[in-house]
Formats: sequence, C-alpha cells, structure tokens
Amino acid sequence: MSITLLRHTPDPDLLVALAARRCYSSRPADSIEAGFSQEEIERMINLLRSRGHLSVFEHVVFTFSADGISRALSHQLVRHRMASYSQESQRYVNYLKKKEIPNIVPPSINANPEALECYRKAMDESLNAYRKMVELGIAPEDARYIFPNAVETKIVFTMNARSLFNFFEQRCCMKAQWEIRQMAYEMLAAVKKVAPLVFKNAGAPCQAGERAYCREEDKNCPMYQAMTKRLAESAKS
Repeated sequence: MSITLLRHTPDPDLLVALAARRCYSSRPADSIEAGFSQEEIERMINLLRSRGHLSVFEHVVFTFSADGISRALSHQLVRHRMASYSQESQRYVNYLKKKEIPNIVPPSINANPEALECYRKAMDESLNAYRKMVELGIAPEDARYIFPNAVETKIVFTMNARSLFNFFEQRCCMKAQWEIRQMAYEMLAAVKKVAPLVFKNAGAPCQAGERAYCREEDKNCPMYQAMTKRLAESAKS
C-alpha cells in the first residue's frame, strides 16, 4: 500500500481559524487575519473541536492517492460519501497480458501455507476464466465480472477535514478491517504534518483524552480496556 497526500488547502490550520473568526467578527476580509497569533489559532481550533463547531473545518480539503489497495478496501472507502473519488477502471486495464491478477493478500492468508495455496489457485483460475471468455468474444468489461475483491486497484480521492474526522474515528478503530485501518493510519500521519492543529485530536475516539469513548462498546477490545483504565485513573487524580 502506498498513500500519498497529493494536494491540500494551503495553511489549513489558519484557514479554519479565519473561518471561525468570521462567525464572531464583523471586520472586513482584508483585515480579518490581522493580529492572529499562532497561540490564538491553536486556542480557536481547540475551542471549535471541544464545542463541536465543525462546519468551519469543511473549508479545508485534502487530496490523496492510494496505490496497491484491494477492491475490498475501495468498496469500504467509498461508503464515506462526503468525498470525491476517481478510481482506476477495470474496463480499460488490459489483464490479458498479465501473468497474474494484481492482488492483495490478507496477512491471515499469507501466514497459512495451505490457505495461501488455495488463494493463489483461485486467482489463477479467475484470470484463466477471464481470458477464456474474452477469447469467446465476451467484452472485457463483462468478462471482468469474474474477478474477486482481492484485485489491486488505485484511487484518487478528496475529503474535507470534517469528513476526515469521521473517517478517522471509524477506520482508526481496532474494529475496522486491517487494510482500511492501515490506510487510515497513513492518512492521519500525512495530514498531521500539514495541519497539526486541525488533526491534533483526530483518530479513534478511545484515544481522545478526557473525552474518550468507544463507538463499539466492545469490552473485549484491548483499546477499550486501556481507555477505561486510563479514565478511571484520571478520575482518581
């Protein structure tokens, strides 16, 4: 998997704070940025997050490119509907010349030799069936229906910061599937480099300091257990 932050709104921390200032100030646009220190920007963003005033975070956007992911992951990704997506089309990829279907192997299968052999056999049979159907005159766009979720794909997508908050809350969670969880971790690391204040407290909600909670209420999750212990110790101090 390769996750690249292609583009983002310039000075995202500042822009969010400026949008918030507009809500509380009648000063004209040419002076709205005057006297805005880094400390004030941080104070403003922390206040916005704590109060749930999230609409101003929609003004900043981030565009990612993801290579080496499965169709299974991309189907999960596009469920986050407040985003824009451009995905590699199987209609135009020439699979006839490929020795094997580009695919993603789950770690659990890769660690089991017998399962891996079964997996590889299914991949080969799928590609052979695709080739046979094309030879029989079936259009490649219809023959591709034989391909599994494991097929490797590439996608470019854009989300605003508010949508990313929701994405990270759901997909940085230990209950998320391993592949999209890895994607979420890499995306979060990337945006924190360019917008450290905006994404300071982003991620799984069980990691949100004193405001931590669990979306799943899974008492068997080690992260849930660590969270409840941490909150209990904090309450005593």
